[in-house]
Amino acid sequence: MVYKKITLIGRSDESFDDAVDDAIDRAQNTLDNVHWIEVKELGVEIATVDTREYQAEVEVAFQLEEPQG
Repeated sequence: MVYKKITLIGRSDESFDDAVDDAIDRAQNTLDNVHWIEVKELGVEIATVDTREYQAEVEVAFQLEEPQG
């Protein structure tokens, strides 16, 4: 088995937990074979938004499909 890791940044106006859930939901909806997610960094955007925007940078690991043939 071979795994690939990518970085996603989830966002929420409510909380860090919701930002993590945003990233997890996107990973599960767009990637096959997601095995684990590691939260790497948390941050709050305040410069370009009217209110706080909670952000969660996560690393997503998913299993690559076996080559055909």
